[in-house]
Amino acid sequence: MPLILTSRNQHTLTIRLNRPEKANAFNREMITALQDALRLAAEDEQVRAVVLSGVGKTFSAGQDITEMADAQGQGISYREHLQESYNPLILQIRHLQKPVLAALNGTVAGAGLGIALACDLRIAATDARFRVGFTAIGLVPDSGVSLLLPALIGLGRATEFTLSNQPISAQDALAWGMVNRLVPADVLDATAAQIAAMLAMGATETFGATKRAFNRAVLPNLEEVLAYEGDLQEERSKGDEHRIGVAAFLNKETPDFLS
Repeated sequence: MPLILTSRNQHTLTIRLNRPEKANAFNREMITALQDALRLAAEDEQVRAVVLSGVGKTFSAGQDITEMADAQGQGISYREHLQESYNPLILQIRHLQKPVLAALNGTVAGAGLGIALACDLRIAATDARFRVGFTAIGLVPDSGVSLLLPALIGLGRATEFTLSNQPISAQDALAWGMVNRLVPADVLDATAAQIAAMLAMGATETFGATKRAFNRAVLPNLEEVLAYEGDLQEERSKGDEHRIGVAAFLNKETPDFLS
């Protein structure tokens, strides 16, 4: 079964995360497939807008924690993993010279949140829930979350919901500017397709130049932040808190960081 589904309707390329049995959590193969799909979007002149969504009831729960657990004790570098996977993925979205619209349903968490925040527009179902997630497994935010989340909702709110790991409701996400629009779940795909079709009729080259302007004005240090997230993640991956957090997650328990 392909982990990424792509389809083109006129000038809109729709990319769907297709691992619903795992809440569309990312493993290495899925990340690579998404990178390939975004490369196709960049190279195909017939594609003038992109929609990114998830199959099933969840956009993405983030990194597959079982893959993370397998990496423990094997000397796998979290820094190198980010350098090969999420960091170039986030940069692909920001550097793609075409509008990228995220259609967000269900849970949007961890690296999945970073990918959603990197998109140009976010349309969410009214029952969507956003969770930072990283600190619960003894890690710092990566995938650009440490920059993109405060940029969108402010440092105070970003700090609160990162440290508490409480979910952000779709309604709060709209009020705080994290998403552009809320719609009922049953019309999410149709609404995203309609907006993307409208964007595809626009001045695509000018849209691309606008993205470059926004990147320079608001996210000029994105690559530096992604690299620093990797440094911090490398450090945290070797700590007891990460071991405790991963074990608790897999056992569906609350982590005890006091022990």
